[in-house]
Amino acid sequence: MNVTTDEPRRVPSTVALVRCEEYDPSTVHAAVGRGLDLLGGAGRFAEAGERILLKPNLLVASAPGEAVTTHPEVFRAVIRHLGETGAELSYGDSPAFGGTRMVARRAGIEAVAQELGVRQAQFGHPQTVSFPSGGLIKQFDIAQAVLDADALVSLPKLKTHALTRMTGAIKNQFGCIPGVRKGTFHVRMPDAERFAQMLVDLNRLLRPRLFVMDAIVAMEGNGPRGGDPRPLGALLLSADPVALDTCACRIIGLDPQLVDTIRWGALWGLGEADDIEVLGDPLESFYEPDFRVDRKKAPSPTRPGLRSRIARDRLVPRPVIDPTLCTACHTCVKMCPVTPKALTPRTKGGRGGAAEASQTEIKPPTYDYDVCIRCYCCQETCPEHAIFVKTPLLGRLIHS
Repeated sequence: MNVTTDEPRRVPSTVALVRCEEYDPSTVHAAVGRGLDLLGGAGRFAEAGERILLKPNLLVASAPGEAVTTHPEVFRAVIRHLGETGAELSYGDSPAFGGTRMVARRAGIEAVAQELGVRQAQFGHPQTVSFPSGGLIKQFDIAQAVLDADALVSLPKLKTHALTRMTGAIKNQFGCIPGVRKGTFHVRMPDAERFAQMLVDLNRLLRPRLFVMDAIVAMEGNGPRGGDPRPLGALLLSADPVALDTCACRIIGLDPQLVDTIRWGALWGLGEADDIEVLGDPLESFYEPDFRVDRKKAPSPTRPGLRSRIARDRLVPRPVIDPTLCTACHTCVKMCPVTPKALTPRTKGGRGGAAEASQTEIKPPTYDYDVCIRCYCCQETCPEHAIFVKTPLLGRLIHS
């Protein structure tokens, strides 16, 4: 893959918006085909003999109906349309928790890939790539499979997200960074703004050729794993991730300027957030103003005035465990990227507890908020949906 090392030409700010009410294979196939035709046809994004890597959202091992991962029927439709160009297709991702094969199998992606003869690319071998024109990050460790491809096609899922408000086209490329290396970015830039700048740099480096967003059923509330499925009946396609995410925000009633990836993406030339031409179905017909997403102008933990422990603890949203839902599986402890860990397992015997304590005595882990960097990796990966992000009282009063 020819990654970008200097400022590229800006892609067209055109978004195809197509109504698709269900995951019936023929319905999704027709909708994806219509969207591609509105953008100039599948041949605009793939040619015979090219190696095209498909990047679905494979966050964790979840069934398609949970709306955590890209739906396999959207994956199938994209394969069939791009496959008609004669391109050589593969797929891959680096999940937040679990191996790619296990997650892809649970999500229904592996079965479709095997049926259609699309191989799984290995994401476990990184290569360091220099990016001197990066606004914040000057080099990335990228999965070798991504670099070996001639082009990347991104298949994001529209969901809410505790750190970035929404996860869509721009956020989806974070999975091109293998394994634990993703955690190092959370440690280096725990606040949403710098994390968003990193994601924009990553997209400027990789420059995916096409984005196909699955918003037929999105996720609202406690996303990106623990929220609730919300039917939107939409597929969004574009070569511009900033324009696509902007349109997605408008559908769910979220001000795009509150999303740092959109704001910095427009400022750093990744795409267009204002001058957007929407083709296909009118955006207003998809509008869902009561979609449950964070619309507050919340403070970031590392902005001026919030660096002190007292200010941060009283103002900045923090992860909180619901003890009635927690099963003490300790996934949150394993996923915490900081050292020492911000979470400690405990039993009735106290923090750390006695090793011989019975399973019935296990209680939820406890947070050390002095250590917690508010990256929300624990909330993102909790299999029981037991972790929520809550703003302290003073923070709610100031930003209400």
